[in-house]
Amino acid sequence: MGNVPVAAIVEVDGEVVAQASNLREVLQDPTAHAELLALSAAAQRRGTWRLADATLYVTVEPCAMCAGAIQQARVKRVVFGATESKTGAVVSTHRLLDGTATKVEQLTHYAEPCARVMSEFFEQLRPKH
Repeated sequence: MGNVPVAAIVEVDGEVVAQASNLREVLQDPTAHAELLALSAAAQRRGTWRLADATLYVTVEPCAMCAGAIQQARVKRVVFGATESKTGAVVSTHRLLDGTATKVEQLTHYAEPCARVMSEFFEQLRPKH
């Protein structure tokens, strides 16, 4: 679909309550990040914007916009695979969730496969000479 291959899952008490993928290109919406779509779907399903008992799993480190939404939703825990050196706002360029109640965890054993998926996607976009 032309979207950067980022996926997010919201889990509460061992149950997946929402999942989403990046849809910026499909929706032509700069805010259609996987994390935001998953958080929105989880809030709708649970009937509350407060997701204080939720864990958000995402393939790539969240950006500043998504970190803000995570903080606003009171998400308990964020788990991600690959860091994002240009726009990652959790551990890379900023540490926007430091000092909040949100626990941040990087699953380093998934970092390489997640980063590889991203690299392969962008390699396919580059013109071949």
